[in-house]
Amino acid sequence: MVRLLVDTDTLEIQLAPLERVLARRSEIVRVERARIAKVQLTEDPFTWLRGVRSPGTHVPSRLAYGTWKSVFGDDFAAMRNGRPGVVIDLEGDDEFERILVTTRYGIALAKALQRDEDAELG
Repeated sequence: MVRLLVDTDTLEIQLAPLERVLARRSEIVRVERARIAKVQLTEDPFTWLRGVRSPGTHVPSRLAYGTWKSVFGDDFAAMRNGRPGVVIDLEGDDEFERILVTTRYGIALAKALQRDEDAELG
């Protein structure tokens, strides 16, 4: 199961051993929180996949792990069916334009990723 760690500067997405094989990725996905432009919750995260899987594993509407390449840039997905998802749009990240993950803690993740200035307003 995907493990999401949020600290003051970084979001880390740690994959379990089987998920690393499915994603064909051995290293942790790290994103600076300053690069996060928008966080959205979704009931059907598979509708947010765009482009072509390269590399990774995809069983339509069942699971998606790995990198998707599109004209918009590269996206990273770590998703299984039956769970709501979180769509994280990035600006200026060296590796990805968007991250898609499924988690039962979507609301807590969205709140944890809220920018400090957004939290002060809301």
